[in-house]
Amino acid sequence: MSPHAGQPGPGRTQEQAVRLLRERGQSVATAESLTAGLISASLAEVPGASAVLRGGVVSYAAEVKEALLGVDPELIASRGTVDPDVARAMARGARRACAADWGISATGAAGPEPHDGKPVGTVYLGIAGPAEAETVLELHLTGDRERIRTESARRALETLVEQLSRGR
Repeated sequence: MSPHAGQPGPGRTQEQAVRLLRERGQSVATAESLTAGLISASLAEVPGASAVLRGGVVSYAAEVKEALLGVDPELIASRGTVDPDVARAMARGARRACAADWGISATGAAGPEPHDGKPVGTVYLGIAGPAEAETVLELHLTGDRERIRTESARRALETLVEQLSRGR
C-alpha cells in the first residue's frame, strides 16, 4: 500500500514532487532497501509520473547495492548496509544507473530484529541531485515494520520536495 493512500487532494507529497520535477524539466530515480519500492510506487501513482520517474532499484541484498548501485564493498564490510554513507552512495548510484537528475535512497532496519547492529527504526535516507546537492537524513522511527517502511517512504518524498523547493 502506498504511504499516501487515502490522503486527500493535490497537496499529497508525491504529487508535489512530480509537479516540481516536471516544472524544472528534471527526473528522479530510486534505490530502495527497507522500503522495497514504496517510494517509486508512490511517485508512479501520480498521473504524468512517467515524464519524471526514470526507474528504481530494489536493493535488499548488499551484493545488489554493490553491483548495481556502485556502493563500495569495503564501506559495507566495515559499517554494514544501515549507514549514512551507504545511503549517500545508493542515491548517487540510482541517479547514475538511471541517468536521472535526482536519486533517492532508503536503507534501514524495519524490524522485527536489529540489522547490522542498528536498532529497529534506524533509517538513513539519501538524496543526490544536480550541482553536488546531497542530503542524508537519519531517522529513528517507532512502530511496526509496516509503519517504519511507510514513514520512511513518506519522509524520503518530503525531503525531495524540500530540496526541489529550495531551487537546488
